[in-house]
Amino acid sequence: MASGWPAFRLGQDIWDYWLDAWQRGVLYLDVQQQRSAGYEKHAAKVAPHVLKFDCELVMDGRNLERPVNYILARITPPRDVEINSKKRPFVVVDPRAGHGPGIGGFKADSEIGVALKAGHPCYFIGFLPEPVPGQTIEDIARAEAAFLERVISLHPHAEGKPAVIGNCQAGWAVMIVAARKPELFGPIIIAGSPLSYWAGVRGTNPMRYTGGLLGGSWLTALTGDLGNGKFDGAWLVSNFENLNPSNTLWSKQYNLYSKIDSEGARYLEFEQWWGGHVLLNAAEMQFIADELFIGNKLVSGELISSDGARIDLRNITSPILVFCSKADNITPPQQALDWILDLYDTVDDIRAHGQTIVYAVHESIGHLGIFVSGSVAKKEHDEFASNIDLIDVLPPGLYEAVLTPKDPKGLAADLITGDYLVRFEARTLDDIRALGGNDANDEREFAAVARVSEINLSLYRTFVQPWMRIWTNEGLAEWMRRIHPLRLQYETYALLPTLTSAAAYVRETRKPVSPENPLWQAQQRFSHWIASSLDTYRDARDQTCEAVFHTVYGSPVVQALTGLNAADHEPRSRPGETAAHSFLVKRRIEAIKRKLTEGGAREAALRSLIYIRMPDGDIDERSFNFLRQMRKDAGKGLSLGEFKTLVREQYLLLLLDERRAVAAIPTLLSREPELAGRLKSTLHRMIDVVGLESDVAKSRLAEIDALFEGGVRARSAPKPPAREHALLATVRPMRRGHVSRTPKHH
Repeated sequence: MASGWPAFRLGQDIWDYWLDAWQRGVLYLDVQQQRSAGYEKHAAKVAPHVLKFDCELVMDGRNLERPVNYILARITPPRDVEINSKKRPFVVVDPRAGHGPGIGGFKADSEIGVALKAGHPCYFIGFLPEPVPGQTIEDIARAEAAFLERVISLHPHAEGKPAVIGNCQAGWAVMIVAARKPELFGPIIIAGSPLSYWAGVRGTNPMRYTGGLLGGSWLTALTGDLGNGKFDGAWLVSNFENLNPSNTLWSKQYNLYSKIDSEGARYLEFEQWWGGHVLLNAAEMQFIADELFIGNKLVSGELISSDGARIDLRNITSPILVFCSKADNITPPQQALDWILDLYDTVDDIRAHGQTIVYAVHESIGHLGIFVSGSVAKKEHDEFASNIDLIDVLPPGLYEAVLTPKDPKGLAADLITGDYLVRFEARTLDDIRALGGNDANDEREFAAVARVSEINLSLYRTFVQPWMRIWTNEGLAEWMRRIHPLRLQYETYALLPTLTSAAAYVRETRKPVSPENPLWQAQQRFSHWIASSLDTYRDARDQTCEAVFHTVYGSPVVQALTGLNAADHEPRSRPGETAAHSFLVKRRIEAIKRKLTEGGAREAALRSLIYIRMPDGDIDERSFNFLRQMRKDAGKGLSLGEFKTLVREQYLLLLLDERRAVAAIPTLLSREPELAGRLKSTLHRMIDVVGLESDVAKSRLAEIDALFEGGVRARSAPKPPAREHALLATVRPMRRGHVSRTPKHH
C-alpha cells in the first residue's frame, strides 16, 4: 500500500487541479459575459458615468452660448455625512482621455469621498460620450469657468473659493482656465497631470517618444478624418495599454482567472469605466496633439487664445498642489513638475509672482492609482482635503508635502486631523532638478520633432486630406469604431452561449485547488514566465524606440533641415516678463514695505512666529491649528481670505527687510498690550508642540521673547542680504513682439 500511495496522491492532485481549472474557466467566461453585457448597458445610457454617489444636475454645457458636452453636477452626500456650509466647496474634474467620467468618485474612498468626509460640499464636472459639433478646447475652458462661477454663487458664505481637482488630462485643462480666470479658484490639485510634455529621463519614459516615431500629428488628423470629424477615444486607451503589454495581454486576465472567487466584482467595476470609450471632435484632439504634447506650448508662453490673450500659468494666484508618482510611466514626475523649471529661474521668481506651489511625489503607485487607488484616497487625498485651508494660507514659495504616520500617543496628537501628519517643507528648484530631466540635446531633439510634425501635417492637409474627406462618411466612421480591437472583445464574448446556469452550478459545487498542489504551483510559475517574457519584450521595444528616436532627431542633418541653429543653446522659446509685470512687482513691494509698522499685536505675533520658524523651513497642520487659535484670540473676526492676506504680508515683509520688520515688533505690541500677552502664550504653546530644530530658530525665539517683554531692544545682527533686489532681479523685460529665451542655470 505504501508503494501505491505516491501514485494515488499524484492522481488526486491531477484530478483536483483539472476540476478547479474547469470551474475557474466557466466562472471566468461568465464574468467576461457579464462584462460584455455591462458594456452594452452602460453604452446605451444617455449620460454614462461610474460615480458611486447620487448627484443632481446643476448646469448643462449644451445650453451655453458656445455649447459643449460638459455638465456640472452637485454630489448628494451620504446620509451619515454632515456637510458644513461654511467650508469651501470641492470641484472634481475628470479626464476626457478616452474613458467616460466618474473615476474621481469611483468608490467611497475616492477624491469625492474624502472631501465629503471632511465636510465640504462637492461638485463634479463630467461629460457626455458624444461631443457637440464644433466645440473646441477653448469652448470647454469657457464652460468650466461658467461652472465655477455658478458654484461660487451657490456658496456665498463659504470661507474661500472652490478647491478644484484636475485628474490626468483634466489637470492641464484646469490650469488653462485658472490662468485665464484666476479669481475663480481656491487651491488647485492636479493629480497625474502632464504639463511639461517633453520632459522625462532617458531609459524610463518611452511614451514621450511616440509623436516623433510616428512622424508627428498627421496620424491624428488621419484618424479624425476616418472618424468623419470625430476622434475615437478607444485609440487613446490603446496607447495606455500598449505601454504595459504583460498586464494588457496576460496579467490582468490571469489575475481574474487565478482569483476568480474574489476578484470578479472588482474587475467588473473597474472595466465599466475602462471600457466606457468616448469621442472627441477631431479639432479637439488635434489641438491637444499639436499645441500640447508635441508643440509643448503651454509652458513656453506660445499658447494663444482666440481673443489674442497669451496663456501664462504664472497668472495663477491660487496655491497649486501637484501630486505625481515615480512609478507613473504615463505622467512621470518630470512631466508633472518641470513646468516649474520652464517658468521660473529661482524660488524668488516664484515669490515675485505671488505663487505657492506644493508637490508630493509617491514612490510606487501607478498612473491610475493616483486618482483611483483606495489607499491613496485614504492617505494623500484625505490629508489634502483635510488641510486644504492650510495649503491656501501657505506663503508664496515652493514646498514639498511630506506625510508621516500619526503617533496617537504623541504630543498634540489631537491637532492632527487624519492618520498622518502633513508637513510642508520648503524646497528649491534644485530639488526638482534632482529628479532628473532633459539636457540641451534632448530639448533640441523634441524641438526637431515639433517642426517635423508641422511639415508632415501640412503635407497631409495639402495632398491627402481633401481626398479622405470626399469618401469618408458617418457610416464608415461608425463601422471603424465597432471593429476597434478594444470593442471587438466585448462582441466576441457576447457571441458565446450564455453560461449563467453553468456558473451558478459551479458556484454551488466549487472546490478550489489547494495552493500546495504541484500543478497549481507549476501554473503560477508558467504565468510568471509569460509576464516576465512580455516585460522583456517591452523593455527591448522601448530601448529600440528610444535609440531610433535619438538617432533620427539627434542627427545634425535632420535638425538643420528643420531650421534649428546649432549655435542655439535654447532650441525652444521660454516665456519672458513684461514691463507691466515688472512695474506691478515694484509697486507691490513698495506697498508691502509701507506696512512695516502697521497693525497691532496680531500682526506682531504672526510676524514673530514666521521669523522664528523660517530657519527650519517647514509648516505642518499643528502649526496651522494654532494659527487658527491665534486668529480666534485676536477677536476681530478675520475671514480666511483676510487671514491668508495677513500671513502672506508678514512673510513678505520679513523677506524684503528682515532687520526693520523685526525691529518694528515692539511698536506693534505696544498698541495692544493685553492682547499681546495672550498671543505670546499661544505662540509659546505652539513652539512647545511643534518644536524648533535649528540653533538659529532657538536663538530667534529668545530674541522674540525679549521683544515681547518690552524695554529690551533686539540684539544687533548683521544685516541680511536685501531681498528686494533678489525679487526684482527675477523680473526680466520681454523683447518687444518676441518671447525671451533666457538661458536656465542648471
